[in-house]
Amino acid sequence: MDLPENLNTNWRKVASTIYSKPTDSRIYGTVDLDVTDLEKFITKKRKEGTKTTITYILTLILGRAIRQQVPELNTYVKRGKIKQRKQVDATVSVLLPGGQMGSVKVENADKLTIAEMSNKIGQQIAQSRKGNENDTMQSKTFLSSIPWPFRNWFFKLYRVVTIHWGIALPGLGLDANSFGSYVVSNIGSVGLDTGYASLLPSSNISFVMVLGSIIKKPVIINDKIEIRRIMAISATLDHRVVDGSHGGRMFRLIKHLIKNPEILETPPK
Repeated sequence: MDLPENLNTNWRKVASTIYSKPTDSRIYGTVDLDVTDLEKFITKKRKEGTKTTITYILTLILGRAIRQQVPELNTYVKRGKIKQRKQVDATVSVLLPGGQMGSVKVENADKLTIAEMSNKIGQQIAQSRKGNENDTMQSKTFLSSIPWPFRNWFFKLYRVVTIHWGIALPGLGLDANSFGSYVVSNIGSVGLDTGYASLLPSSNISFVMVLGSIIKKPVIINDKIEIRRIMAISATLDHRVVDGSHGGRMFRLIKHLIKNPEILETPPK
């Protein structure tokens, strides 16, 4: 991964100072993706034995986008400076029994293939639904067990220590990389067409990607109107570490890889 020579430009230093996370340091963007051919590709892969989904493939695409186009998205603020993460990790939101939300974390998401990503997420989701909690879920369970108002005080202390000061709390499974580099959430699976997620105040992620419902829409292709299957994806980005231009570069590569998913079947060089 080619990293920028200087992450801490004058503007980045100012942005990390004047914005509070995530109160007012957010950039929003939405793109409509034609996933008609991607769905056919997924059907083919499933017949071949790879149990993949659009969520899994988009999670992989985002990891590749960070690796190839926007390494600035793999950063976080620590003590007023922009820090580069050592690897690209993804967190995927999952729906657990009883309607509760959980999450699974995939390390080195940029280095995987479609089959590897699908297997890793699938296995972790199966474990979560059996009640086996990962570090993030365990920390949430611990926090929820603290009586109010001590819960609020503990969270404020935790945020200062881990997020602002960058000190890890391994006993609680909490550190600057607890949620990885980015979060993917498929709200289309619960019936929502589109939406924007918050930048979790308990995390150091630089962006959250939300996948909406897939809807049939008329699209002009070669001067002819065709009915295609369209999905809106929306990003919330931390303006302290990136600008709108970074989101534009990310979306351009997403569109390219959506049209050419076979690229994702081999590891990146």
